[in-house]
Amino acid sequence: MAKINYQIEMEREIARIHASGTRPLLALHSCCAPCSSAVLERLNEHFRIALFYYNPNIAPEAEFRHRVEEQQRLVEQMPLREDLSVAVGEYEPERFHAKVRGHEGDPEGGERCGICFEMRLRRTAEYARSIGADYFTTTLSISPLKDAQRLNAIGAALAAEFGVKYLFSDFKKKDGYRRSCALSEEYGLYRQDFCGCIYSRMERDRMRAERDER
Repeated sequence: MAKINYQIEMEREIARIHASGTRPLLALHSCCAPCSSAVLERLNEHFRIALFYYNPNIAPEAEFRHRVEEQQRLVEQMPLREDLSVAVGEYEPERFHAKVRGHEGDPEGGERCGICFEMRLRRTAEYARSIGADYFTTTLSISPLKDAQRLNAIGAALAAEFGVKYLFSDFKKKDGYRRSCALSEEYGLYRQDFCGCIYSRMERDRMRAERDER
């Protein structure tokens, strides 16, 4: 099955929005400040953005709080439109662990990650509907390690369930990831070296140990 170019899909949707003369409200799930940086820069002109930080997978709580602070600092410092808002979802690690129970040993990028993506996007869709947003989407696809096909399939299913349009996207396209790295350096952002959950951190530690043994 041929892969869909979700960057083109997004460009087509934005063109339709421009033709309508509107600037709709977008609930944008953020996984961290570095990933959101280039996405905010790209979308702020076209949408009123309600940034939603919901990542109960992150551990420990100090890491979660640090990433929240970096997200808030970035929004304060970037030259963004004043109608951008930021909301921080509850920190619910117990909910995350209940969802992925039985998948603790899955490799990074495996089924556990898909469950985590669905969990975070579901809460974003709920948030989008609660604020009357026209669209919702996530910054997750800016990472070269995140499968845009999988993320957009999850988004499409949730859009049908919640009655809010999903903004199809693949933010790594057109040098999106490279731009996020440049903006992270410009704003001095903390760039974590693991996705967020305890299992991704264990994978990072394992790879470090193997590298050190060579």
